[in-house]
Amino acid sequence: MKTSTRTFVFVLLLAVGLLACGGSGPAEEPVRETEDLRTKADRLAQEMLIVDTHIDVPYRMTAGLEDISVATEKGDFDYPRAQQGGLDSPFMSIYIPASYQTDGGAKDFADELIDMVEGFTTQWPEKFALAASPDAVEAVAAEGKIALPMGMENGAPVEGSLENLRHFFERGIRYITLTHSENNHICDSSYSEERQWNGLSPFGREVVAEMNRLGMMIDISHVSDDTFYQVMELSQAPVIASHSSARRFTPEFERNMNDDMIRLLAENGGVIHINFGSAFLSAEAREKSQALWAAMRTYAEENGLSRGDTELQEYLDHYRQENPPVFADIRDVVAHIEHVVGLVGVDHVGLGSDYDGVGDSLPTGLKDVASYPNLIYELLQKGYSEEDVEKILSGNLMRVWRQVEETARSMQASAG
Repeated sequence: MKTSTRTFVFVLLLAVGLLACGGSGPAEEPVRETEDLRTKADRLAQEMLIVDTHIDVPYRMTAGLEDISVATEKGDFDYPRAQQGGLDSPFMSIYIPASYQTDGGAKDFADELIDMVEGFTTQWPEKFALAASPDAVEAVAAEGKIALPMGMENGAPVEGSLENLRHFFERGIRYITLTHSENNHICDSSYSEERQWNGLSPFGREVVAEMNRLGMMIDISHVSDDTFYQVMELSQAPVIASHSSARRFTPEFERNMNDDMIRLLAENGGVIHINFGSAFLSAEAREKSQALWAAMRTYAEENGLSRGDTELQEYLDHYRQENPPVFADIRDVVAHIEHVVGLVGVDHVGLGSDYDGVGDSLPTGLKDVASYPNLIYELLQKGYSEEDVEKILSGNLMRVWRQVEETARSMQASAG
């Protein structure tokens, strides 16, 4: 069982607060109740297994390596903050930008990022360990280390070869987000106005079948609606959305899932993992975000600039000063969780924060990986039981992962 590093501090603060109140009158009761729930939230964060299905640490490191075994000035993830928040198993996102689809080198870049994650475990073996199965995640967490399973964001590195798909499975990739910001050779993207395949490509259908056979989770975040429905028809195993939210709150945003999709995902046994980015949570925040990116693209095109250029960054800084962004709140994340629970029950929702992937757009109360106790507290405030909290934190994902493994064993036995 995980042991709490902060419970003592909370208990001490609770004791000091009660002494300061000078007695036990009725006016003190709400204070004691709130503090007790926060103490409980911190304890549960340390005792329960927490799995976050999407954290972009590897790609963040391509802009400059940092020692994530100690506190870092940049980013949303490092070992001390993960320990503070009780995070046991962040899926390391092997993110492949769409530019590699046209420029080439997607497979090589993916291998470099996987090498990087493996390097975390060899540089700091007392803190991190690879994990390619649910059992491995639990074993690593029991040792007091942080387990690092991997998911690939964008199937471009498959490069039209099922042999490459098998290569990445052997390297530890346990889910693939079929595409990203543009259509690829597997399927159409939710972000692309042109629908090249009207869903899955012929090769994409082969990819779905082979992922089922291998025991690799299929991730439908980023795909077009048509792609989603076709995946659901074909997959013999449950499917996940590793970092999506509910379209109910962002009606024109295809990147999120509508109610019908969430219901079908649940019927298949799958799980939607809520994205923490403000633009995924709030229509107002999304409108502000769209305006910013449109202004950035226009300025970059007019001045021949590319992402990373100092002049473009200065323009963005000035734009944000003139047009302050809108941030969602931790309660918006809870609202998305509650919406899914109201539709299909608590067995089909989890956490896919997109830490290190959504920049500074994270909601108040959930700014980095130290913040999971805040979310647990909000769920407890809403009346969620410890059993339900555990399902949201990891239980639902672990169930799906094991079902995907069982489907693969069955398929391989039938073929053999």
